[in-house]
Amino acid sequence: MSFSAETKNELARVISNDDYCNMTELAAIVRLAGSIQITGYRKLNLKITTELNSIARKVFKLLKQNFGINTTISVNKNQMLKRNNSYVLIVTSEMGAENLLRELGILEPGDGFYTVNKVPENLLQNEECIRAFIRGAFIGGGSISDPGKNYHMEFVTNNEDFAKSLKDLINKLGFNCKVVSRKNNFVVYLKESEQISDLLSIIGAHNALLSLQNTKIVKAMRNNVNRIVNCETANLSKTVNASVRQIENIKLIQDTIGISSLPESLQEIARIRLECEDMTLKELGEMLEPPIGKSGVNHRLRKIEEIANNLRSKQE
Repeated sequence: MSFSAETKNELARVISNDDYCNMTELAAIVRLAGSIQITGYRKLNLKITTELNSIARKVFKLLKQNFGINTTISVNKNQMLKRNNSYVLIVTSEMGAENLLRELGILEPGDGFYTVNKVPENLLQNEECIRAFIRGAFIGGGSISDPGKNYHMEFVTNNEDFAKSLKDLINKLGFNCKVVSRKNNFVVYLKESEQISDLLSIIGAHNALLSLQNTKIVKAMRNNVNRIVNCETANLSKTVNASVRQIENIKLIQDTIGISSLPESLQEIARIRLECEDMTLKELGEMLEPPIGKSGVNHRLRKIEEIANNLRSKQE
């Protein structure tokens, strides 16, 4: 099961103690997962479709508890490979579909079937209701990427005005949602991991939040380890290359003018470097009598390199 489906399953189990907030959540689910079917003169049905059984059960429960509507859940089996079945709930005209849509703020009051293309502000009476509406919007038309791959959370709707209204609602809580068109839909999305974490917390997806945070920690640790390994590899390569160059310089002097022709301080470091090719500058300095620091060793080896370069110039 995908991370997005697991998150929706978790949210489907969240039931508010406030019936009004439950109605607000249902309004968002219907808005993003529902479709209106005109069945005759002044008659319409409401069809709600989802790929998750847990969401279908939640909608069934909310319809029954808040509106006394007893509908049924039917399963449409998808014959295409690797495609999930879909669960469908239909509220008919006889069941009160028109009245339901008006109470949920989807149809305008009065005569005619005119849709309201914005978030129904009259249903958002407090912060808990706002959380419920955003939760319902995610359940009905949202998705979230696996945090192990990338950070992306979105809400998909087929109405541009509603998308902008939903974006404004979420952004009032301190977020930075944006809207983009995708084929025939409009997508409200977030890409920053911190903001996605905060929004998951607000809508009640605490298990998904913990999973996202754990993944972030693992990724951060992996990146730190890689950074340290790369740094150590670079330093090791630098040390090895420097050692090879130093030994070449000393052998050139040995084969031409002889190490004994060098000042005593340079003779000492030259002989130790030939004997201990893998030692660091600090370790070489500790073997001298008296011991000297890394910078002192480096200074002596640079003097040897200058002498070797002069010998190369004369040979050329």
